[in-house]
Amino acid sequence: MFLAKVVGTIVSTQKNKFLVSHKLLLTHPIDLCGELIGNKDIISLDLSDAGIGDTVIVVQEGDAVQQILGHKNAPVHTMIIGIVDNIEFTDIN
Repeated sequence: MFLAKVVGTIVSTQKNKFLVSHKLLLTHPIDLCGELIGNKDIISLDLSDAGIGDTVIVVQEGDAVQQILGHKNAPVHTMIIGIVDNIEFTDIN
């Protein structure tokens, strides 16, 4: 799992039949301060009703996605599993 920022939406005129009712979002990994990490965006299936600008928790593991969806038919590896309201941590250094 990792934190990410939703940076865009994916619009598709044709989808796999198991993805037809689901939203696809473009996410980008972030650090604990909310800064973007690296230069790669990731397409993530969204069942949490996230939107552009939201900070989200993303799981990138096929088994976890299959358990959440309840089947193995959808070709999905990455999924948004929650929207983050606030990040609070204590720096021990």
